[in-house]
Amino acid sequence: MLKTIGLALALSTVLSAASVSASPSEIVLYTWEGMFPQEVLDGFTAETGIKVIYSNFDLNETMLEKLAMAKGGDYDVVIADDYILEQVVAEGLASPVDTDVVTNFGNINPLYQGQFYDPENLYTVPYGAGIPLIVYDPDLVDIDIKGYNDLWDPSLLDSVALTANYRVIAGITNLALGKSMNEEDISSIEETGEKLIALAPNVRLIQDDNTQNALLNGEASVAFLYTSQVTTALQENPELKVVYPEEGLGFGIMGMFVPSMAPNKDGAFAFVNYILRPEISAQCFNYIGYYNTNKAADSLVDENLVVPDSDIHGEIIRNVSLEAEEAYSRIWTAFKDACD
Repeated sequence: MLKTIGLALALSTVLSAASVSASPSEIVLYTWEGMFPQEVLDGFTAETGIKVIYSNFDLNETMLEKLAMAKGGDYDVVIADDYILEQVVAEGLASPVDTDVVTNFGNINPLYQGQFYDPENLYTVPYGAGIPLIVYDPDLVDIDIKGYNDLWDPSLLDSVALTANYRVIAGITNLALGKSMNEEDISSIEETGEKLIALAPNVRLIQDDNTQNALLNGEASVAFLYTSQVTTALQENPELKVVYPEEGLGFGIMGMFVPSMAPNKDGAFAFVNYILRPEISAQCFNYIGYYNTNKAADSLVDENLVVPDSDIHGEIIRNVSLEAEEAYSRIWTAFKDACD
């Protein structure tokens, strides 16, 4: 599951997540803050005359609620995470991709297609992929960290920074216990909760935005980070060590889609096609720091943003039963209380 990217972006027009409607000469782009360099948005406007109105949401669930209330309208292009895309498609809120307009569809790396949320690649276009990883400062850590279980080592007391996505953190704890990230057995989830409680003494902070700063400023010596945060941390301190945990990897894909009742579908698909140009995709991925999902752009992006081996792909967080979801919510609340 991929989350808000805490990068500054000087947007020409930034709206709240309230519903808005576009005219034929504009499109409403609805996603997290900081997902595009401004020059890419300006370039689309200069080329097409279509103004991009950038509207932000903080959570995938907020997006789904707004889109459902609008019955698939109000927004023209939406970018969200894989698991929520499954619900968007199931609820009929996404339009089939118009490949007559999206002529660059063939540029997409097949590794990121055919996923559970869109197995026939009918509704979504990948826009970045991520593998959250452990990063640590070898000057401040006395052990050789190889996986998630090492985060529980007593030597890391009050020194671990974590991102704040409850399913991801519960998921890597499941992996540490040899289980699926999407475990649904309630007693097994409760066992995961007990394991999490045991981690609490080592946790320095839990936050989603700019979590890497705790590692860079010395507040934490170890961090579990989203891909963009890993990229940023290594840019500022190349001496940091990156760990691909031996217990397995979590993996996520962000996807673009055009809502079923988008006010300006023609403009929306033109924007999607524009983003799929290799040179435009490269600008975007070099900016956001997520893995490149456009095969035609591989030679144009930072080499660290190209997944070198398909075997690196791990398990994707998926929707679970309501009962399991409630159990994950309970153990997360108890974990956060223990960390306070």
